[in-house]
Amino acid sequence: MKVVLIGIGQAGGKLTQKLVEFDANMDFNAIQGALAVNSAKTDLQSLDLDTVLVGQERVKGHGVGGDNELGAEVMQSDAGEVMSALDGRITAKAEAIFVVAGLGGGTGSGGAPVLVHELQRIYEMPVYALGILPGRGEGSMYQANAGRSLKTVVREADATLLIDNDAWHESGQSVGEAFDAINQQIAQRVGILLASGEAVEGVGESVVDSSEVINTLRSGGIAALGYASAGASEESGENINTVTSNTRQAILSNLSVPKATDADSALLVVAGDSDRIPRKGVEKARKWLEGETGSLQVRGGDFPLDSDRLASLILLGGVERSPRMKEFMERAKEANQQEERKEDPAEMFQNDELDNLF
Repeated sequence: MKVVLIGIGQAGGKLTQKLVEFDANMDFNAIQGALAVNSAKTDLQSLDLDTVLVGQERVKGHGVGGDNELGAEVMQSDAGEVMSALDGRITAKAEAIFVVAGLGGGTGSGGAPVLVHELQRIYEMPVYALGILPGRGEGSMYQANAGRSLKTVVREADATLLIDNDAWHESGQSVGEAFDAINQQIAQRVGILLASGEAVEGVGESVVDSSEVINTLRSGGIAALGYASAGASEESGENINTVTSNTRQAILSNLSVPKATDADSALLVVAGDSDRIPRKGVEKARKWLEGETGSLQVRGGDFPLDSDRLASLILLGGVERSPRMKEFMERAKEANQQEERKEDPAEMFQNDELDNLF
């Protein structure tokens, strides 16, 4: 799947960098272009990407200090400059655009929905958001920002692929270590998803292509990713249990939005050496996935790779009704009250197109 990435804010820029590096290291060639956008000059200087500094007139390159309303304003004011920087990067080869952002910070949470809206006006291809939710311990400002941003970006984007920081945060890790580890995991999972249909080794019996990714996300709303891998035998018949157990683990233990198993649609990608992938195992895993998600729109296929391991990558579309999402939105409301915003918290979380999702 050929895509262009636009990282917004500090977290969005760092994750975009990781995605570009993973794609290059694996020689997938799925990422056709990448751009980082921020209101803080120092955050952009650390990136090996083309960059755009927004809000220079308002914040002089010092960032918006976590104020997502100011983040939205500076992005709106400088949207034309960002769109100009994208000229020539979004070509006919691209099949989708991903706007990548941490939803708790100021520039990312405020700017991402604005940029998604602008991209939707100009381009006919799907515009997706890749959003990162703050963990429970990251402070009330980040929770409140993320609640507001999530509702807006889900309304604007064709689909929002969501990563909950708490999903892959291991106990005992420092904040820096946790973010680095989480970004690495996201890069691996999203990188393989984007590379689906861009097979680089071997020929699979039923190779996943980009249209299946797009169709899985067609229902819109919130999407989640699951992943698990294990060593595989050289004989495909001996790997049936490997594929089915990987698939269960990906959903039940390694989902980017935990407990979000009720889905409108799903895609199972089994990655590994074509000769090791068992057709019966893939079919059994797909059938199990139908029962677990309650969806009849479950697609499946191979992603041939030169590896002695087999992996199950699962994309779930339409998981916004999950208990985890309801729990987060309640947390965001409480955090908004703690921040003592001028707006009435009850009104902030009502009267928009997302109310029917929750």
